[in-house]
Amino acid sequence: MLLVQTLRSVAEAAALYAGYCARLIGQVLRSAENTARAILRKLARRPFQNDANIAAPSPVQDAAVFINPKYCDSPVQISEQNNARGNRYSDVNSPALKISRPRPRITNWERGVLIGKGSFASVYKGYSNEDEIFFAAKGVSLTEPNHLPHLENEIAILKLLDDHEYIIQYYGTLNDGEMLYIFLELASHGTLEQAYKKCRFTESQVSDYTRQILQGLKYLHSCKVVHGDLNCANILVTESGRIKLADFGLSKRMEDHSYGFPSDICSLGCTVLEMSTGEYPQCNAKKVFSVELAIRSGRGIIVPRNLPCNLRDFINQCLQPDPKQRPTAAELLADHPFVKESSFHADS
Repeated sequence: MLLVQTLRSVAEAAALYAGYCARLIGQVLRSAENTARAILRKLARRPFQNDANIAAPSPVQDAAVFINPKYCDSPVQISEQNNARGNRYSDVNSPALKISRPRPRITNWERGVLIGKGSFASVYKGYSNEDEIFFAAKGVSLTEPNHLPHLENEIAILKLLDDHEYIIQYYGTLNDGEMLYIFLELASHGTLEQAYKKCRFTESQVSDYTRQILQGLKYLHSCKVVHGDLNCANILVTESGRIKLADFGLSKRMEDHSYGFPSDICSLGCTVLEMSTGEYPQCNAKKVFSVELAIRSGRGIIVPRNLPCNLRDFINQCLQPDPKQRPTAAELLADHPFVKESSFHADS
């Protein structure tokens, strides 16, 4: 009997020890699983990083930008720092310009504060609970059917495009029964219009931004897409000083580009003049078609003579009264000294 009791005690002790080991192993496995999930979440957020090591704002950085409006000098300073550091994007068709990583799928999200309001849509800061990132949620009320076609057109255009370094990134759409939303990359420094109103741009800044706009336009035109509403209010600035063409509500895909592309070049000339002088030319005719008609009729925009020679020539070429005489985005990017100087500093 004593032997049996001893053996029973040993067996019970072994069982207790085995149970303890099993629980310990389970804890280790759960810890490893949690660590792996954390790593996967970080990897899932990498679509926001491009080959130039440019990332979407982190939650802390982005909150600081929107709480404190005193970041007026950041776009100018950062862009000039980018020029000094170098930029390897010299060819708009380079694979490096296209962001090939998967787009995030935003399904579990929270709508934050209103950060912008246009003529037909409101823009809110959104937060993805899955990827733990901020984004922009551009929405139109379903009770305003006259405004819906603009957002639907923007969605259709962005679906045609690859993710591109100088085009705002598209993340998806949502119809929640009250609003139709389009989810977009969040450019934390607002628009070029907001930037130049806070801080006067230097010539090198205007040159750098113009080169980036041309990269975006060249890509759009290669996709047979006309922006249709290019101006500083529709061009966004990221935290790194990168620009993003945005607001495609009036954009069109055109097989016949005899009017559309030259119209974008005309708008580009007005945009460069706006960046250079701090105000939109012919403010009473801000719509692109009004400006275009004024230029074609010989009542062209007066380019101030005190602007640097290369800058003035660039604007005048974009504002040629005869649309057929205007250079293409590709030609300006490759040949004009005003942006070639910027490209030289960026690539050196």
